[in-house]
Amino acid sequence: MTKAAPATDIISRLIEIVGDAHALTRPEDQAGYLREWRDRYTGKTPVVLRPGSTDEVSKILALAHEHGIAIVPQAGNTGLVGGQIPSLSGTEIILSVGRLKAVRAVDADGGTMIVEAGVTLADAQAVAEKAGRLFPLSLASEGSAQIGGVLATNAGGTAVLAYGNARHLCLGLEVVLADGRIWHGLRTLKKDNTGYDLRDLMIGSEGTLGVITAAALKMAPRPAETATAIVALNSPREALKLFRQAEETAGGALTAFEFWAREAMQFALDYMPNTRDPMSIAHPWYALVEISSGAWRHLEGGGRAHDQLENLLLAASDMSLICDAALAASLQQARDFWTLRESFSEAQKGAGGSIKHDISLPIARIPEFLVRAAEVVERVCPGARPVPFGHFGDGNLHYNVSQPIGMEKARYLALWQPMSDAVHALVADMAGSISAEHGIGQMKRDALVRFKSPVEIIMMRAIKAALDPKGILNPGKVL
Repeated sequence: MTKAAPATDIISRLIEIVGDAHALTRPEDQAGYLREWRDRYTGKTPVVLRPGSTDEVSKILALAHEHGIAIVPQAGNTGLVGGQIPSLSGTEIILSVGRLKAVRAVDADGGTMIVEAGVTLADAQAVAEKAGRLFPLSLASEGSAQIGGVLATNAGGTAVLAYGNARHLCLGLEVVLADGRIWHGLRTLKKDNTGYDLRDLMIGSEGTLGVITAAALKMAPRPAETATAIVALNSPREALKLFRQAEETAGGALTAFEFWAREAMQFALDYMPNTRDPMSIAHPWYALVEISSGAWRHLEGGGRAHDQLENLLLAASDMSLICDAALAASLQQARDFWTLRESFSEAQKGAGGSIKHDISLPIARIPEFLVRAAEVVERVCPGARPVPFGHFGDGNLHYNVSQPIGMEKARYLALWQPMSDAVHALVADMAGSISAEHGIGQMKRDALVRFKSPVEIIMMRAIKAALDPKGILNPGKVL
């Protein structure tokens, strides 16, 4: 990691590359780049550089590499593990890709588009919609999250069950390497078996191996119909049985199976506007089930997705798997269901301190984990409130733990490390992962060494040393 601040003349040369208007040096202009939204990580920088082209990114990195200057790539600053925030040393320069917003190509027939790294996820979805297609990656932060960051962290979201995470939706990349060389890998081929997969190496590397400047993305056919329901459950074991039943009923048409505890929904109802309980009484657990279908319709007018979901709910009721169900009767009601689900993370702020874990587990072991994890939490902090929710269908849980009622927030958050250590140890014991979709960043860097095998860490360090020998790219992150 570079310890000395860049010389004034080098900073001036970097500013010349992007122009004075796109180099932020005043604290008030830099503020939005130096703090992540949960306020867990803050940093300092001599300058925020906002290049407007891949060529400018290349020139910045070539100069930084020559002089050993640390560069922190940043996209929409929606990351949750501090990977996009510089250290407090004030020696690291932020390189924002936010001005790289061009849509370079759209091929509706081929189901691909090429967009630059600063295009937001919502804008990429709009590009696909205009082409009569679907870009299915969806996050609560999609209005701010940018393609470069989404790919650098291999983001997941609510549609992973049917479409995969960011990695599965990317066909090719344009990347600027640490020394300024440009890898032109914007291929739109679905098959390219020519040696090591450099695309997959860059995706999920969190800006430590190169700076993504553009991507070739897959677009999917738009479903003609989507049916959505929220169901009430007695326990996670019923959720597992319902998920298996939904898979058998809908097959590949099952596009979402979300899951949460009552505590998560109660926080949303208490602290978030425009949310309401879809059930008349409270239940301990819930799932959101979504089925999508193509253009086929029954002759009598009913849609296949609606029929499949209705049949699933009837069968699940007959099998006593569900306590109650609310089937969306309109697009607006379906949106309301999703708004409720997507509000859980933010809603926890209203309940005080929250210690968060983004984990994945073998799906069949989720019910067992929830029982054992509650015991772990109680041992670390009696009275702390587990608030689990997440993407049950792909094994990804957000196992967040809110402070005990009446406990001082700062005192509770001081337990972050012992709480995370205990939860992650249980995850490892159950053959899970300590990071499902948020990445490693600063937050889990030390934990990675504990839970990855020595051979895996050696391989990762060898890759880092080969592609960034001076260690200028996002120092102190991941490794």
